Amino acid sequence: MSIVVEQVTKNFVRNREEIIALDNFSLSIAKGEFVAFVGPSGCGKSTLLNMIAGILPVEIGRINHDGRPVKGINTAVGYMTQVDSLLPWRTAEKNVTLPLSLKGYSAEKARERCAELLQMTNLEGFEGHFPAELSGGMRKRVALAQVLSYRPDTLLMDEPFGALDAQLKLVMQDELMKIWERERQTVVFVTHDLAEAITLADRVIVFSGRPGRLKLEEHITIPRPRDVFKVRFTKEFQDIYERLWASLESEIKKGEAL
Repeated sequence: MSIVVEQVTKNFVRNREEIIALDNFSLSIAKGEFVAFVGPSGCGKSTLLNMIAGILPVEIGRINHDGRPVKGINTAVGYMTQVDSLLPWRTAEKNVTLPLSLKGYSAEKARERCAELLQMTNLEGFEGHFPAELSGGMRKRVALAQVLSYRPDTLLMDEPFGALDAQLKLVMQDELMKIWERERQTVVFVTHDLAEAITLADRVIVFSGRPGRLKLEEHITIPRPRDVFKVRFTKEFQDIYERLWASLESEIKKGEAL
């Protein structure tokens, strides 16, 4: 297994009140599997992602990544957030090669890897552009290339396309699918978009409302490769969507009633 989460509970204290974000949460993710987390706001999806990344400590329960307990920052994963972390004073090429420089790659090897990634993400010819000179979709591509640069076996993605318009989101989903089918990293993908989760994932994990518990897991049996522009019009997609929405709807309404 790539990721094993065993009986994890996470508490926070805010304004002297204890909040249980995750409660006795267990989950296993196989190497090379694409898993999507969905659930109502505040249900612990991003909290669990941050614990896998080692950004938040594991205090109750256990998380293993590639057979090792996660203790401190997990440098073996790549993490892509909703807001890109590109440095505005560095070009696309310099942003992509930054992690490689930090890992001690030679300038030549870093440039070779950057060229490969910019080709993979359809950014050839934009190496010398600064983030302010790129569209939102292009910046997302640069951010994706950056997180892929040092070939992490696991990608953690927290609503990476959430800020994009509907059409551009589909384009980015298509780009990610092509890269994943070629590279086969383990991917944990947090999203509020149920259609996005079904389109991309091998398995969708539905979180209950706070405290977050595993309410449902759905194996997505739609054959690959998938056409992200057409797959949602198939009967199999619609059937899966209805099952997942039936599970998710009650949690969203429960949260609205609080």
